[in-house]
Amino acid sequence: MSTDAVLSDLLTQARDGSRRALGRLLSQTETGDARAGEVDRLAIAEQGNAWVIGIVGAPGVGKSTLTGHLAAAAARKQPATRAPRVAVIAVDPSSPVTGGAILGDRVRMDAIAAAHGVFVRSMAHRGAAGGLANAVPIAVRVLGAAGVEVIIIETVGVGQVELEIAMVADTTVAVMSAGWGDAIQASKAGLLEVAEVLVVNKADQPDARAAQRDLEQMLDLGVVAGGAAGWRPPVLATVATSGEGVDALWSAIEAHRTWLERSGELDARHCAHLRHEVRGRALEGISRRLDAMLASTDIFYGPDTPDDWARRLESRLCGGHGDPKRPSSPGMPAEGHDITRPEV
Repeated sequence: MSTDAVLSDLLTQARDGSRRALGRLLSQTETGDARAGEVDRLAIAEQGNAWVIGIVGAPGVGKSTLTGHLAAAAARKQPATRAPRVAVIAVDPSSPVTGGAILGDRVRMDAIAAAHGVFVRSMAHRGAAGGLANAVPIAVRVLGAAGVEVIIIETVGVGQVELEIAMVADTTVAVMSAGWGDAIQASKAGLLEVAEVLVVNKADQPDARAAQRDLEQMLDLGVVAGGAAGWRPPVLATVATSGEGVDALWSAIEAHRTWLERSGELDARHCAHLRHEVRGRALEGISRRLDAMLASTDIFYGPDTPDDWARRLESRLCGGHGDPKRPSSPGMPAEGHDITRPEV
């Protein structure tokens, strides 16, 4: 049986409710090699239409517990017939030494989500920028092709570099906790610029109302951009441990979806997401080629500057044509000069 036939059979099984088959397909997306591309091509051909929700916020604000309750609420609204209708991708931190991950997010949300038929998949971060694993966009397409209608992505919780989620999710939810100064930190991080729904978790604590008031004031002052012009992010209160406020959160997400569809913003957003992913993958390939060039090049100080060396490498990468808009350094050797040999 050919590889394409095997993958197609796995997708059919996943649609029929086989979680094992769905898990095997998702494992292929994390290989980072030709197998991931084959799975992605199959998923794209099936044209899934899942709604993607991103959950962002610093570690310790209760994202995992809140994600579990939110997934359960979504599952109650969309009960599964065969394949799971709601899935969670939980991105966990990886060791910078071994690349391994504890995958603790799954432990925290499994008990809540499993009771409602939610499919939960953990993915190791593996040092990817922006709080997401590189395999996440492909995994989203695979889940959609398998019939999943709602996908919730919980980011790794890296604070000030989580903005990558905005290039994957249709609705981004920023979670903060009361009494921690999260509103100011989130503003510095840029999270408030991409979030469409703002949540103050641990609302049973004394400072919760003050945190909500601060966020509303930031909205009034225009500090919070809200992801797109014309949408004002609602500020909600939740208690993740009890599930309080989760139904209101789900309603706010549904309201944002309706707004995106009626305003025409959804199609434009999907186009922007695709361009961003294509750019990122192209840069990955360029980076690998650049690393190979650097490994085989003797680079030294003087008389050439680092910028001179960079331009030569750039010229080689561009087939002898550097960036015409980039200013030249005085005395820089001409393009096409052999960068592995200094002038004598």
